[in-house]
This record gives sequence, C-alpha cells and structure tokens, in this order.
Amino acid sequence: MAKIKGAVVIDTERCKGCDLCVVACPVDVLSLEPKEVNNKGYHYAFMAHADNCIGCANCGYVCPDGCITVYKVKL
Repeated sequence: MAKIKGAVVIDTERCKGCDLCVVACPVDVLSLEPKEVNNKGYHYAFMAHADNCIGCANCGYVCPDGCITVYKVKL
C-alpha cells in the first residue's frame, strides 16, 4: 500500500488567525506565526511541522474563510 503525505497551502493574506485549523490537526502540523502578521494585522497559520502532514484535510474543512488547500501525494 502506498504511503500518503500531505501538503497544506495557506492563503496567508486571507487568514485571520482564528486557530481552528491548528486545533483540528491530529498530528500537530499547523501553528500560528508568532512574530509576523499579514496585511490585515493577523498572526496567520503556517506549516510548523510539514513532515508530519498526513493529508487528512481536517484543517481545510474547519477553516471558516476557505484559505486552506490540502494536497495529497503518494510516495
């Protein structure tokens, strides 16, 4: 059986830093940027531990603004 890895792409300018995606991730991939902010002044989400992503797309489902796209790659 092929192993699946995931990749999350976040539109950082649309992200309002609500933290829902961070909480929804079962493998602790996402985090809020602690120092930088986007043009709206929000601390945006980013992939802190990209190697852990399993491509479950929980983060994309809970994002209220639709800023998250999840890609799955077979290895």
